[in-house]
Order: sequence, then C-alpha cells, then structure tokens
Amino acid sequence: MAAILSSLRNTVIAGFILAALLVLMFANWGGSFDHAFGAFIFRWLHVLFGVMWIGLLWYFNFVQIPNMPNIPDEQKPAIGKVIAPAALWWFRWAAMGTIVTGIIVAAMNGYLLEAFSLGAIEDFAVPKNIAIGIGMWLGVIMWFNVWFVIWPKQKIALGIVEADASLKPAAARTAMLFSRTNTLLSIPMLFAMVSAQNIF
Repeated sequence: MAAILSSLRNTVIAGFILAALLVLMFANWGGSFDHAFGAFIFRWLHVLFGVMWIGLLWYFNFVQIPNMPNIPDEQKPAIGKVIAPAALWWFRWAAMGTIVTGIIVAAMNGYLLEAFSLGAIEDFAVPKNIAIGIGMWLGVIMWFNVWFVIWPKQKIALGIVEADASLKPAAARTAMLFSRTNTLLSIPMLFAMVSAQNIF
C-alpha cells in the first residue's frame, strides 16, 4: 500500500483501477455499454475535472492568496517559483477538461443548443435547460478568465515570461481580482448546475 500512496502517479492509477472495477460490477449487474453509459462516463469526467478546477480555485483564494503576506520574504520564492506554477498548470488544464467534457455531455444528452441559448430556442419553456444554460455560461466565463486573463497575468507576476519588473504588481492584482471573480461565479454556477439535475 505504501508503494501506491507514496507516489501520486500510482495513487491516481489505483483510483482509476478501482473505478474500472466499478464498471465491471455495473456490467455484471446487467448494465449495458450504450449511449447513456457513454454520456455518464463524460459526466463523471466533467465532475472529476470540475472538482480539480474549483478545488484549486478555492485553494488559491481561501489558502494561498490570504496567507502570502504571512510568509517571510525569503520563503516566497518557493511559492512563486515552484508551488504556484505547478498549481496553475493543473488549474488551467482542469478548466479546459471541465469545459470540453461539459460540452460533450450537453451534446450527447441533446440539450447543447437549448442550454447555450438559455432556453430561447424553445420559448423559455424548459426551466432545466435554462438552469443548466446559466451554469454553462458562468463556466465559460470562468474558463475564459482562466485562460485569457489569470494565466497570462500570472506568467508576468511570477516571472515565467520576460516582463518589466514594474508590471508585476499590476499583473498580480489583475490575476487576483479575476480569480476572485471566478470564486464569486463558482457559487451560482454550481447552484445552477446542481439544480438542473435535481430540482427540475
């Protein structure tokens, strides 16, 4: 067990093996690998990526940003040069995985256009599609912020790209404000997504 848990790679592989065992149990119980199962797999991946994305978003906003002033200056390079770049890599690709799998789920379940139009193409008659559409649009805004504002500004702030040192504080502040915006949007986004699956 120590060999599995001492390595992140082995831990993740073991997690997927356990998930595969659940698939075998599903098959043994008479489940079929049809369109619905495929849609379920993409929804599972959507949630998996989403947990990583929002988990890292909340790590940045609830843990890292508020505690940076408490870290002695000589220790800050460990965050800026090692921890933050690694976390931002997983953060932005988790955002990409969440968006891509979410679009696939919506397409496979036949509500992509209905959701993206916020129900307009069906005269706003299906509250579930309006709710999931609100969640999807909030997710798209958050994804855009990650890839086109937060990450480019963090590259400047962390010195990943060459930039004048005077630009770093403003870049860091912009990245923080858009990260806080995403934290704000994550709450109604999750409400809209979960409500579409449970109350409509």
